[in-house]
Amino acid sequence: MRIRGDGVPLNLIVMLRFLAHFFSIICHPIFILTYMLLLLLMINPYEFGVNSIGQNKFLILMVFSSTVFIPGAAILMMRPLGLIESLRLEDRQERIGPYIITGIFYLWIFRNLLGQTNIPVLFKSFVLGATIGLFLAFFINLFSKISMHTVGMGGLLAMTLLVMGQASSSHFWFQLPFAQFEMSLTSLLMTVILLSGIVGTARLLLRAHDPQEIYGGYLVGLLTQFIAFQILVN
Repeated sequence: MRIRGDGVPLNLIVMLRFLAHFFSIICHPIFILTYMLLLLLMINPYEFGVNSIGQNKFLILMVFSSTVFIPGAAILMMRPLGLIESLRLEDRQERIGPYIITGIFYLWIFRNLLGQTNIPVLFKSFVLGATIGLFLAFFINLFSKISMHTVGMGGLLAMTLLVMGQASSSHFWFQLPFAQFEMSLTSLLMTVILLSGIVGTARLLLRAHDPQEIYGGYLVGLLTQFIAFQILVN
């Protein structure tokens, strides 16, 4: 077993870095809106006017294409054009373009969902909160970096709390391609808290951010979701 100078096995370092990259990818902020849509559809599909997730494929496709596929493709094109050096966007100046591109599509999807009566307020609120959080992060980025990963996870945590406060049942059916099982909202909250901590730790392990940028991201994500909910409900 190879050991580093500080006594830490190299195999452990490689494994931790692999896990950090893995969670950074699957919990990338660009996926958060789609994740929340799927989660709300599982918790109560009747709020969307359907009986199951499969009956709302158009909405899922619209949200995914508008918040993941198109912005992601646009950001990918920025690299061969020389507008960014790396897809990791380590330099805060390189983040300006992706912030603007993503923000435009977030505004577009929110405007399209706002007038639809078959979309529950909670999801409209989440989209608005994510949009506010994105533009607030853009403003902060002009002066200092902030972790968009933890902005996304903070928003996910805030919306989970809001769902618990609004839900008529304490359990829901969690559906996977190969199985389904019942899950309590309390278990969901614990899972989101754990995942949020893992994502923040992953960003620290990869040295993408310092603790201040991590905690700042959580705070922005939490506050903007509660603000958005108050705007739409009141």
